[in-house]
Amino acid sequence: MRTLKIKNLHTSVEESEILKGVNLEIKTGEVHAIMGPNGTGKSTLAATIMGHYKYHVTEGEILLDDENVLEMSVDERSRNGIFLAMQYPYEISGITNSDFIKSAMQSRLKDGEHISLFKFVRKFEQAVKDLKMNNDLPHRYLNEGFSGGEKKRNEILQMKMLEPNFAILDEIDSGLDIDALKIVAENINKMRSPDFGALIITHYQRLLDYLDVDFVHIMMDGRIIRTGGKELIEKIDSEGYDWLKVELGLEDEKHDLRTRAVLGSCAFKNPKE
Repeated sequence: MRTLKIKNLHTSVEESEILKGVNLEIKTGEVHAIMGPNGTGKSTLAATIMGHYKYHVTEGEILLDDENVLEMSVDERSRNGIFLAMQYPYEISGITNSDFIKSAMQSRLKDGEHISLFKFVRKFEQAVKDLKMNNDLPHRYLNEGFSGGEKKRNEILQMKMLEPNFAILDEIDSGLDIDALKIVAENINKMRSPDFGALIITHYQRLLDYLDVDFVHIMMDGRIIRTGGKELIEKIDSEGYDWLKVELGLEDEKHDLRTRAVLGSCAFKNPKE
């Protein structure tokens, strides 16, 4: 069993603090989901774990089996078993899909080891079949000319081929119709094992309807403010996030800020007006 532990994580982008003390622990064998309104820091958390250069950690730790992830380069994080399925996958011309994945797999092997071409092709073809993707996929340039749904399924294809210990799936459901959604969820469920854990980031409950989720976390204002099981998904689906804002006093804080702003502006007005 492996553990990915996030402790009091603060992250800034261009001097603006986005994450404000995130605490989270994921073990292999577990599937976690993070939900929350737009702009609460969910994608920032994913990018920070993977080491995106624009995101600066100002406080806190990310530990992988007690090793400091923040001291690892992006490729070291990948070789150590962390995988990110991006919200907006890049298009790369001139590199075929199969060559890209084969190179990524080769980079994880020890010096002197090589991937068996026969085993790679067999595994690739089976993964394409599992995801019900077009058979010409190996020869197409990476994500070039792919629909939004094809790009997202291609991220899952890479995950299936690389077999990471921890997969972070950033809004993998956006752009998928209901049939593709079920296919993606089915393939994630099939990867579940003592050697695989996942963090699913989503706005909506529809993907989670088809996934075997152990923990659901709600993120607001750069922090995880509530953790529960699938019952939390149902409550969010039926009532939205307003009940949490009221319960935590977030609405009151915003109201106070607006009131103070109005009073402050009034203080500078001519009293005769």
